[in-house]
Amino acid sequence: MWRALKAWAQALKRQILVVYFVARDGSTPAYLRLLAFAVAAYALSPIDLIPDFIPILGLLDDLLIVPLGLALVLWLVPAAVKARALQRAQGVNQKPVSFVAAAVVILVWMVLAGLLIRWLY
Repeated sequence: MWRALKAWAQALKRQILVVYFVARDGSTPAYLRLLAFAVAAYALSPIDLIPDFIPILGLLDDLLIVPLGLALVLWLVPAAVKARALQRAQGVNQKPVSFVAAAVVILVWMVLAGLLIRWLY
């Protein structure tokens, strides 16, 4: 059971890296680059749409949103782009760090918090 879970986690990590490299590939269509960037940023971000401390729902977003987003991007991406991204992902030993993606996610949360505070008052 642990081997299967570990293999699944490694496959998920590889898919996240493939989607990340798809987002960075210049030959990927613009709409798909945006979608791939959003999925990769959400998957790599420590900030979730639904916080993990909320029972059941906090973990369901990670179990549903990330795999569905990955599947959608991998289904839409052209085969040549996917092959290049997969080759690059296999050569990477550690996940990429994107300070820009983290800054965007934090900025979005700050704007949403500000709007919520404004709405409450």
